[in-house]
Amino acid sequence: MRRENQSSISEFLLLGLPIRPEQQGIFFALFLGVYLTTVLGNLLIVLLIRLDPHLHTPMYFFLSHLALTDISFSSVTVPKMLMNMQTQHQSISYVGCVTQTYFFLFFTDLDDFLLTSMAYDRYVAICHPLHYSTTLGQGLCILLVTVSWILSCASALCHTLLLTQVSFCADHTIPHFFCDLDALLKLSCSDTSLNELAIFTVGVAVIVLPLVCILISYGRTGATILKVPSTKGICKALSTCGSHLSVVLLFYGTIIGLYTLPSSSTSNDKNIIASVMYTVVTPMLNPFIYSLRNRDMKRALRRLSRREIFLSK
Repeated sequence: MRRENQSSISEFLLLGLPIRPEQQGIFFALFLGVYLTTVLGNLLIVLLIRLDPHLHTPMYFFLSHLALTDISFSSVTVPKMLMNMQTQHQSISYVGCVTQTYFFLFFTDLDDFLLTSMAYDRYVAICHPLHYSTTLGQGLCILLVTVSWILSCASALCHTLLLTQVSFCADHTIPHFFCDLDALLKLSCSDTSLNELAIFTVGVAVIVLPLVCILISYGRTGATILKVPSTKGICKALSTCGSHLSVVLLFYGTIIGLYTLPSSSTSNDKNIIASVMYTVVTPMLNPFIYSLRNRDMKRALRRLSRREIFLSK
C-alpha cells in the first residue's frame, strides 16, 4: 500500500457502530438519552457535594472528581459519534483524531487512578475507622487527585507523541466509532514496536498496578468485614463497597480484555461493544451506583429540594 508521511494526512474516516442504516435513528435516540443521563446525573452529584456541607468528606471529594471525569470521558467520544450518526459525515481531521486519542487516554487513566483512590478511602474507613479523619486529611486527598492528573497527563502525552511519529498507509478508514489507539496503529505502514512497547509498559503502570492495589485493598477490607459481629454492620459495609467493586470489575475487565488479549481472539464488533460498555454505559451507571442509591446523597437531595422550595416562596 502507498505510504504517506503523517504531515500529509488530512483526515480519517470513522466507520462507527456496526448497525444497519435503518437502525440509525433508534440508536441515535438511545445514545443521546444515555449521554444526557450521564451528563445530568454526574452534574447533580457535583452540585450536591458542592452545596451540602455534610458531603464535604474524602469519599465524596473523590466522587465529585470521578463525576467530572466521567462527564469529560463520555464527552470525548459520544458527541462526535452522535454527530456522525445524524449527518452521515464520518470524517475526522488528523489533528482532531490525535486530540481525541489524547483526551480519551487521559480520562481513561484518570478514571483508573480515581477508582484506586476511592478503594483506598473505603479501606481506611472500614479497616481503620478511628484514624480515618487523620489519615485521609484534606492535604492527602488533594495530593492523590493532583498526582492522578499528572500521571494521567504524562501517560496520554507519551502515547500521543509516539503516535505523531507514525506514518500511515493510503487507507485511513478506522473501523471504530472513535480514534482508538490500537485501531490507528493497525493502519500504520511504519514500525510500531516502540508504540506497542509503550502500550504494554505504561498499561502495566496505569491499569494493572492500580487494579492490583484495588483488589488488595478490597481483600483486606473483606477480611475486616467478616470479623464484624453485627449483621447490620456487615450489610452496611458491603453496601458501601459492593457497588464500587462491581463497576471496577466492569471497567477494568473490558479494558484489560481489549488491550492485553491478542487481536485475533476477538472480532472487531466485539471490541466495539466492549468499548461502548466502558466509554458510554459505565459513566451513565456511576451516578446510580455510587450516589443515587446512597442515603447521604438522598438526604442531600431532599435538603436541596426543601431549600429551593423555601426560597421560591
